[in-house]
Amino acid sequence: MTEVDAQDLAARYIAQWTEPDAAERRASIERLWAENGTHVLHPPQDIRTAAAALGFDHTTLVAQGHDAIETRVTRSYERFVAKEGFTFRPSGDAVRLHDVVKFTWEAVSTESGDVMGGGLEVLVLDDDGRIKTDYMFPS
Repeated sequence: MTEVDAQDLAARYIAQWTEPDAAERRASIERLWAENGTHVLHPPQDIRTAAAALGFDHTTLVAQGHDAIETRVTRSYERFVAKEGFTFRPSGDAVRLHDVVKFTWEAVSTESGDVMGGGLEVLVLDDDGRIKTDYMFPS
């Protein structure tokens, strides 16, 4: 497997979510993600509650491939960065074990600097060091 520095990967991964330029955001996705990469989101409690009310016993949100991941990242940027004034930052705790990189991140108010949330990422890499599967657990 290609050598991948866990801290660098975490920083580049987080940067894609805060990139204001659409063309650069897409280029970042293509550099980071395998062509058929999959982003799996453990949704927030309100979404899980709504799904349970409809009879679903579990909910998983999935985006697969560069186009779907670009849509997911762009929607997140539009809502949390452009509209709500957050930025995201890695917590500096990234570790790599074989083809898996794990790290936490924070959502920070750009106005106050307060940490408003965060989450855990578990990235599974392909042989080229690109993201094959991303398991996101927001807190």
